[in-house]
Formats: sequence, C-alpha cells, structure tokens
Amino acid sequence: MISLILGHKGTGKTKHLIVCVNEAIEQTKGNVICVEEKAKLTYDVDHRARLIAANDYKVSGYGAFYGFLAGICAGNHDITDVLVDATLKIGGRDYNELASFLEAVYNLSEEQDTNFTFTVSADKEELPESIFNYCKVL
Repeated sequence: MISLILGHKGTGKTKHLIVCVNEAIEQTKGNVICVEEKAKLTYDVDHRARLIAANDYKVSGYGAFYGFLAGICAGNHDITDVLVDATLKIGGRDYNELASFLEAVYNLSEEQDTNFTFTVSADKEELPESIFNYCKVL
C-alpha cells in the first residue's frame, strides 16, 4: 500500500509523517524505515526506527530513488513500513515521473508486503489523476 501526505510547504506534512513513523513503530512486529533528504529528524523519530538521509548516499532522481528503496527492502526482509519525507526534493518536481515512480513503488510494495508513505509538496489537484489509482491520501 502507498499513502501520500500532501500539501505545500508549511502545512505540517513532516509533523504528520513523524506521527505516522512513531505509530508504525508501536503497531508493527517488523522494522520501520524513515528516509529523509537530509538528517534533521534525529530527535523527532522514535529511536527504534531506522533513519536514513538520502543525501548521504547521493540519491537524486526517481530512478536512483527507486533503486535505493528497492535496495533497502532487499537488505532486510522484516521491513513493514518505509516512510519518506521530502519526496520531490529527492526525486524531482516532474509530476509525470513521480507518477511512474509511485507505480513502480506500488509494485514493490505488493511484492515485498511493505507499506510506503511519502510526503509530497503539492495539492491533489496538481498531481496526475493516475497516481490515485494505487495511492491513498492521508
């Protein structure tokens, strides 16, 4: 399953994501991963979640981003939830590429039985309609 937290800068997406990470920690028997662009959530996310800064691994663009997420899933089969902050900063602002990326992540999610949540700095109306065939808005 893929969930999206939508809204422009300053609307509380990251705070909502932090709540989701901490809730996932309490509800799962597996591992929870939180991916962010730069390391800034260290003191906000429960220490039991694995916090990864994409910039530390030079992840840029949706192709590299997908490979990064797939590699995380391949490295540990106990991952139940992957939550990502600043999706557009990591992948780019091309909404059609975002749609293709989310479709690929949806397939990964189904294959790995892993939930993905992304913050996206955009309103629902700005995004391609096809995204909502496989993503739900939180």
